[in-house]
Amino acid sequence: QVQFVESGGGLVQPGGSPRPPCAASGSISSIYVMGWYRQAPGKQRELVASIANGGRTNYADSVKGRFTISRDNAKNTVYLQMNSLRPDDTAVYYCNTALGVRVYWGQGTQVTVSS
Repeated sequence: QVQFVESGGGLVQPGGSPRPPCAASGSISSIYVMGWYRQAPGKQRELVASIANGGRTNYADSVKGRFTISRDNAKNTVYLQMNSLRPDDTAVYYCNTALGVRVYWGQGTQVTVSS
């Protein structure tokens, strides 16, 4: 079992570059894939980015070239570097992984992009 705590959200101006962390309650070194998802008002939750233990990454088309996911297994933390934020990036951002048949989510961090 693992628990995630996301932080680092808030009100960000267009073009801003926050880097919210997702801190895990235990070691993530044995967790193969970690992901960041987001859910905007009135929309379904969608995958933003994922990272495997070997460093392979995957991104949604809407964030390619702007967002970078990384993981620090020594700190049990996954990061999402967001650059060139736009108003349509406004959403609650969630950390995620699946262990066996169980899927784990954090409580999310709200990112609002507005001037």
